[in-house]
Amino acid sequence: MKKAPIPLNDEARIAALEMMGILDTPPEERFDKITKNATEYFNVKIATISLIDRKREWFKSCVGLTEKEGPRDISFCGHAMLANEIFIVEDTLKDERFADNPYVTGYPFIRFYAGISLKDKRTKLPIGVFCIKDDKPREFSSEDINQFLIFGNQAEDELNRAQKK
Repeated sequence: MKKAPIPLNDEARIAALEMMGILDTPPEERFDKITKNATEYFNVKIATISLIDRKREWFKSCVGLTEKEGPRDISFCGHAMLANEIFIVEDTLKDERFADNPYVTGYPFIRFYAGISLKDKRTKLPIGVFCIKDDKPREFSSEDINQFLIFGNQAEDELNRAQKK
């Protein structure tokens, strides 16, 4: 398993995230609507809007998991947050970065992952990820990618609306 990388500008990135004032806030319907609609549209088990701080990924919204956070170093979102475009793993067992990841070999048995980095509008730094996950491999068509980007843009817009002024 390859641990999620830490970027050189991580302190600035975390400062931008903390300035948003959204970490550890209660669930909100406007975020939950996005993740719920994504699970229905893509027919997947899990969708999250994840914020990545120093040691964890924290779910501002999550459908399909009871947990509200997980370790950053083993998170798929820790990888996706630093990608310049959509991050897709069609079959986790065929990807050496994730084949022995505890989330693949154990609950929730992730076999498919797609994530897109969410950025703070002021600093343009990545602060989290919108993602979907499933327990079976799948292909992602160009139509799927286009719709996924729409959901990701909605999540990013809502996060930036939510931040402290």
